Amino acid sequence: MQQASMSRADDEEMLLQQPWQRERQIIARLSSLNYRTGEIGSYLHNIACGVSELIAVDWTVVTFCQEGFETILASSLEMSEDTPRVYALHGRLIATVMQIGRTLAVEDAVANPEYGKPAPGYPAYLGIPLQTTEGQVFGTVCSFHRQAREFTKEEIQIVELFAERAATAIDHYHLYQQQCQFNHILETEVEKRTAELQAAQAKLLEQERLAAIGEFAAMIVHEIRNPLTTMIMGLKYFKKTVLTEAALERLSLALSEASRLENLLSEILLYAKPQVLQLCELDVNEFICELLMPMCEMPEALSRQIEFIPALPTVKILGDKDKLKQVFINIVRNACEAVSAGDVIKWEVDSSSPDKICINVCNGGEPIPSEVLSKLTQPFFSTKPSGTGLGLAISKRIINAHGGELSIESDTVTGTKVSVQLPVVVLGSL
Repeated sequence: MQQASMSRADDEEMLLQQPWQRERQIIARLSSLNYRTGEIGSYLHNIACGVSELIAVDWTVVTFCQEGFETILASSLEMSEDTPRVYALHGRLIATVMQIGRTLAVEDAVANPEYGKPAPGYPAYLGIPLQTTEGQVFGTVCSFHRQAREFTKEEIQIVELFAERAATAIDHYHLYQQQCQFNHILETEVEKRTAELQAAQAKLLEQERLAAIGEFAAMIVHEIRNPLTTMIMGLKYFKKTVLTEAALERLSLALSEASRLENLLSEILLYAKPQVLQLCELDVNEFICELLMPMCEMPEALSRQIEFIPALPTVKILGDKDKLKQVFINIVRNACEAVSAGDVIKWEVDSSSPDKICINVCNGGEPIPSEVLSKLTQPFFSTKPSGTGLGLAISKRIINAHGGELSIESDTVTGTKVSVQLPVVVLGSL
């Protein structure tokens, strides 16, 4: 009698301990969850496995739902790499959970098809919606069982507790991703602004350097030009005297070199001094048409054909007419010198860009070597025996002063192309 009484007491004590054992299991599971920013996969997997273990179901998944599709983020069962992870919501139990925005427990979805289609082989279903702090449903924690079964209120509460943890983690993960994206955009913008600032500082330093060089060059040119003028006048005086043929030849050579030196001094002064522009509105087609006739009469252009391809429709720019004439005379003269008699120089205007115009001068002939191409706009670099090496350097400075760019390309297929890009006049900006 005493033994039977002790057995009943033990059974009662075990029954009292069972809820506490489950609560300890829940606390242990929750304590083991450790979410780190950016590492959500293993965290959600632990939630799915914990739910399956605590309520004794065959399978649990955590899903993210968007635009009529669900994506399985984590599964308590191992899924092979080729197993689909994205499914359409239409007509399925999970679609009902997303629609009603609250827990759905179905003992036998096969016998009760009004809630939606179950996963094949899993008639019992428990779906808990995942919600943001604002109440927006964005996913679910779904549990499936191979046999029909009822889900108790306690089991539903357990899954809801874990679903709340999953929703918080996913929400934080998306916020973290947005923050990372924002940081990336911010870093890119900072790098861009830093590069722009460095370019502006470099341009300012270059302007200061050129201004200092200009002042020094103007002083040197002035000091050289005065005695040079006296020397030229003296040499020209000797032309009035009777000289031998050999002396006359030497005198002509001296005058020629003196004249070349005088031209060099003029170009140095032109390159070094600041580019002060007298801007006016220019119709590009009309501007080039005015240049065509005098250019065709240049000695370098004789026996060459200059073909002009205008812009359609015409485009207007703000430019210094005289300085731009100087630029294109120099470019077209170089193009003519690079080809043989009878060859064609193409002078075309490309207006396909809405905010800038590209004026190209193209010629055939031998391609320019790459090691030479990069130096063509540098001061005092020339491939011509009698060249000063300042023509293209001055042209580049003039174009840059207009807010444009001068570039040169050359290859064996298309020949050499000098491109001048200039900003166009925007209607209403004047």
